[in-house]
Amino acid sequence: MFRHIKRPLSQVGETDRALVRRSAALPRSPADRALMALTRSANKGRLWWVVAATIGARKGTGRRAAMRGLVAIGGASLTANLIGKPLFPRRRPAAEEVPEHRRLVKRPTSSSFPSGHSASAAAFTAAVAMESPVLGLAIAPIAAAVAYSRVHTGVHWPSDVGAGALIGVGAAFATRHWWPVHPDVPGDTAHPAEAPVMVDGEDMLALVNPRSGIDGQDPTEDVRYAWPKATIIYPDAHQDIRVQLAAEIERRGSVRALGVAGGDGTVAAVASVAAEYKLPLALIPAGTLNHFARDVGVRSMPDADAATEAGAAVGMDLGEVTVEGLGETERRWFVNTASIGGYPEMVRMREKLQDKLPKWPAAAIAMVRSLHKARPLEVELNGHRTSVWLIFVGNGPYIPKGFAPAHRPALDTGLLDVRYLRADVPYSRARFIAAALTNTLDTSHVYREYDVAELEVKLLNGNRRVATDGEVGPLGSRFLFKSQPSALALYRL
Repeated sequence: MFRHIKRPLSQVGETDRALVRRSAALPRSPADRALMALTRSANKGRLWWVVAATIGARKGTGRRAAMRGLVAIGGASLTANLIGKPLFPRRRPAAEEVPEHRRLVKRPTSSSFPSGHSASAAAFTAAVAMESPVLGLAIAPIAAAVAYSRVHTGVHWPSDVGAGALIGVGAAFATRHWWPVHPDVPGDTAHPAEAPVMVDGEDMLALVNPRSGIDGQDPTEDVRYAWPKATIIYPDAHQDIRVQLAAEIERRGSVRALGVAGGDGTVAAVASVAAEYKLPLALIPAGTLNHFARDVGVRSMPDADAATEAGAAVGMDLGEVTVEGLGETERRWFVNTASIGGYPEMVRMREKLQDKLPKWPAAAIAMVRSLHKARPLEVELNGHRTSVWLIFVGNGPYIPKGFAPAHRPALDTGLLDVRYLRADVPYSRARFIAAALTNTLDTSHVYREYDVAELEVKLLNGNRRVATDGEVGPLGSRFLFKSQPSALALYRL
């Protein structure tokens, strides 16, 4: 059966030849040089790396689109160049098929079928369009020109280009298997909250983290534009943000709202103080990925500004964890997630590596090392004894279920999303990796998940640290996680 498929794909049909002749018959024009330059720029995906850097320069949708596009290119290139070409060898058009002024100096020598350039172009464009249809529409003409340039310069048959485009679109959609597209709708809440109208941020205390995000863009100017009358403070390296904020609130005595501009870790710290003091929170997203801001529907400074000027706020749940260990008890809040096991160790290792490496490479190296060194945790989960590699606790149920939770459809369920990886089954790590790669973790025996209002975790073999919203927390042997319904009033239209 494979031979019957392989034979027609390796041959060149009359339709291909006729289309190449029609392309070759086009009159000479400035477009010839432009298409030659464009096709060379797309060698090894260089063009798409430049486009990704451009659209990903600012946080938000553009950055997510760029990241998804590059991941899709990786899958498309692998499929087209390492699988498609060896399996379906086909000769390329002869140089004489096109006029001499169109011919590339260095003609490729690999199989003509399928077109790797077309696969990459289609993969990047389709993946970007999943995150931002507007950006996808803007890039589509460039992708189409790259695909056609392969025929125009005489290095591919039209069917090579069509097959490559199909592979690219398939690779883009495959990214959704492991990386679901975040719905462009805020999490729902049925609990409105009372919050004062904040004209220009008067009586607001705003904490700004100037080092948030991966590009070091200081969000101070955004805060000053939105709330010119607010009092701005910056994190003190010598004390905890919570302690610093609480001291400022006590000293001033007339604070009516808290503001924050930073990443999820900074937001969680300020949110915990806002909940403690029953103050509404205004948020300007300024982190790397801004998971919390995306879930609650505050996408930018104008969103935050409009909500505070209108005095519009909603009530949402917060997660709480009480840590007991080493003779001390400490309580922490979290807005997104908390975890015990491999993740806190990875965060600590990443922070050490960041002294010499950028955040993303440091995170990748830290993940590999922490998984290699991981040791099972003997625990009791709400009284049930088991052995686990790690425990994930979400502030509210996330979707989809499985290894890559991406979005919270509701912000006021009063529930925690509990997920953990078992270590008491044979070859659990290998089975976990296989299930993660095939996105079948939700049906795997090494994975468990459920929603509860409260979770007690007792460690039976020592102490571990808890991580909340990406920040490493205190060491303990007993952790009590609770959902605190509508504990936070958040400015949102």
